[in-house]
Order: sequence, then C-alpha cells, then structure tokens
Amino acid sequence: MNIFEKSRAIKNQEIKAIDNLENFTSIIEKENQLFNAFLELNSETSIAKAQEIDEKIKNGKKVGLLAGLVIGVSANISVEDFIISAGSKTLENYYGSFDASVIKRIKEEDGIIIGMTNMDEFGVGNSTENSFYGACMNPVAKDRIPGGSNGGSAVAIRANMCDIAIGSDTGGSIRNPASHCGIIGFKPSYGSVSTQGLLDLAPSFDQIGPLANDMTGIAMALDAMVGYDKTDCTSLKEEFPNFNEIATEDVEKLQDSIKNMKIGIVSEFSELSDDDISNVIDKSVEKFKDLGVEIVELNFDYMDFCLASHSIISYVEFFSGTRKYDGIKYGHNIEDVCSEEVLRRINMGAYISETENKEKYYKKALQGRSLIKTEFNKLLQDVDLIIGSTVPKLPHKTGENLEAMELYAYDTFTVIANLTGIPAGSLYAGDVNGIPVGLQFQAKFMDDDKIIRAMSAYETIN
Repeated sequence: MNIFEKSRAIKNQEIKAIDNLENFTSIIEKENQLFNAFLELNSETSIAKAQEIDEKIKNGKKVGLLAGLVIGVSANISVEDFIISAGSKTLENYYGSFDASVIKRIKEEDGIIIGMTNMDEFGVGNSTENSFYGACMNPVAKDRIPGGSNGGSAVAIRANMCDIAIGSDTGGSIRNPASHCGIIGFKPSYGSVSTQGLLDLAPSFDQIGPLANDMTGIAMALDAMVGYDKTDCTSLKEEFPNFNEIATEDVEKLQDSIKNMKIGIVSEFSELSDDDISNVIDKSVEKFKDLGVEIVELNFDYMDFCLASHSIISYVEFFSGTRKYDGIKYGHNIEDVCSEEVLRRINMGAYISETENKEKYYKKALQGRSLIKTEFNKLLQDVDLIIGSTVPKLPHKTGENLEAMELYAYDTFTVIANLTGIPAGSLYAGDVNGIPVGLQFQAKFMDDDKIIRAMSAYETIN
C-alpha cells in the first residue's frame, strides 16, 4: 500500500487515523533509541488530531488531502509548542511560539505532526553526526552514516516511523540522506514552498521539501505545501500542477508519457563519481532507454566553481543569520556552545564579511554563482531533465574522521540546484554491497512536474 492508497483507505474508514498514528508511535517507542531519528514527540496533541479526523470522516464531513497521514518535521522548522532546536544546544530550550507557513498548510490538510526529527546542528553537515543530540543510525547500512543534514527525517522514513517527513535543503540536505538511506527526497523550485518559519542556514539557497518511501507521498506533500505566501518575500505567485494526479497515473500511461522526453547525462558527474556508483547510474540510464527516452550526452565545464561558490556564499549568510543567537533574547550564545564545524563556518563567514575580503571572496563567489546559473540553464535548454548520481561516493562509516573538504565533497552534485534555484529530486537507483545509491533528477526552474513524472515512471520499473 503506497501513501495515496493509505490515504484513500483512511478516508474510506478502512483504516482509522488513530490506528495509523498508534502504529507509528509504537515503532518509534521500540526503535528510536537505536536509530535516534526523533528528538521529541507530542502524543497528546497528535492523538487529539487523529481522533478529530476520524470523527469528521465518520460524520461525513470533508477532510483535507493529508487526512490521517503522519508527518515528521525537521527540528529547524517552527511547530508551535515543540522544541525547535535545529539540532543545537544553542536552542535546547527554545519552544516554537507559532507554526511555520508550511506547517499551517499541512495542518489545514489534516496531516498529523508526530514530532521533530534529528539533524546536523543548524543544518551544518551531511552526516547527522554533527547533532547536539547524537548521531542517527542508517537503517539500511547500519555501520554507515545516514547522510544529512536532515538525516533524522530520512531515517524516520526508512525505519517506517512516519508516512512523510519534511526538511530543508541548502546544498543537498534532503537529497543526500535520501540517497544514503535508499528513499526519495525532493527539493522544489526556489520560492515554490514558503520558508517562513524556517531557521535559515543560507536564505538564498534554502528550500523546504518532502521525504517519503514512494512517489505518491512526495507528490501529496508537495500538493499540500506549494503556493504563494505573502509573509515570505521569496514566495512565488505561480500556478502549480496537481502532482499527485501525475504520480498516480496508470502505469502504462505514465511510462508512455515520458517517451518523448530528452534526458541529459553530464559526463563530469560520472567522472567525479566512484566507479561502483557510476555503474549503478549507468544501469538506470539503460532503464530509461528501454522506456524509449532519448539520452543526450552533455558537458559542464564549471564543476570547480560549484562547491567553492556555494560554500563562500553560505558562510556569509550563515554568519549573518547566527548573530541573533547572542544569548540575550533566547537560547545560549552560539559561539559558547556550538560544535567545531559550526564555529568554523561562523568564523569563515565573519572573515569573508570583512570589508577588505568581500571583493576578494564574496563578490567573486556571487559572480561564480551567476556563471553557474547561466551555463547550467544552457544545458537544460534542449533537454527535459538531467540525471546522474546524487552523491559522488558511498557514505562513510559512522565515527570515521574525515577532513572538512572530504565531507564537503558529498555536496558536489547537489549544490547546483541550490545555486540555480532549480528543482531536484533523489530516488533509490540500486546498491553497492547493500549500500543504497541515489539517482538525482534536475529540471528547469518550475519544471518540478517533469521530475515528478520521470521519477514516478522510474519507480514503476525499479
């Protein structure tokens, strides 16, 4: 039963919302000590919501799109009365006083917020080892990192602790753990989902998106979350397609609908990936060929600029954003209690922000971003999608010490979508000795529906 089928069963009273919730709560109570995916649950509130939904359905009242589905939320998205820690000691006692816009939309659609998921501190990291609350365990490859920064959300999905999870993506924080845990993660086009109520890492990159075990979960979450929000200055006034209608199309129709697509393969993605990963991706490409898709070989000569530009800009934005964590209004002074990696990025941001360094580093990074955006959009002009590996290497073993640049290398392919604002998703393509490998899809700005269609079609044959 996929998420859409479960939703329909709840609305038809074949499954009770309260039973769905209690099933997940039971799993969390048994397994969370091992996986460390959830930081906090609010059983009283979620039970009341589930009972309310069941009563509405019983009485024939209209319910929302997500009625009875159980949602995990990354700890950097504001949910009223939950601790919004962003995985940091800085905010260990900070309770959300309001719902982020995306949470309001989920609640309006009768989704049940079960709790807050673990993450790298302030989204700084890609292993979820950099959390004040401890690392998460990868449910598939138990000796390997689950990825990050939204590792808790990915683990919660893979360990069957909720139907859908949401997180934020600054440079791959949804797609990276989706790849490592063998699930699906999606970063929508920049501005399509409101980030009001998100504790930003880098506002010009950040986007909220869903994680799930199947494409109907991704599509239904997107349908609930996208749309204009007047409280968010980055929010787009656009019409959005019904993503779930795409994801739930008849299999034959879905596969037939992508036959006229052109999909680009960037040679540099393969060259920079480990051979074992490239072999898995090559098999995925063959599957698309078998569906009748035209494969176009492409080159992108600006890979060297991507990580550097993204890092420098995000350092500056992160430094600026953390100045409010001064221990006066709320929380602790961030520099007094943060991890080594968070402090490194604060210090780098402070250094680059100095007047004598702005020209040398920050302005050049902005120029690099502009170049990358222009040139990558050129690649997308004559194709519908670009696919390739989500990350260039397999997840390292938990507790293994890597140099900073080795860690940053995980983001080599994912930062492009954040630099350009385009949509991107990752789904399970295969594995290497039991370790999941993700296939990343990227499309033109606001062509999110093409990714949903292609990923849904691929899901039917993989």
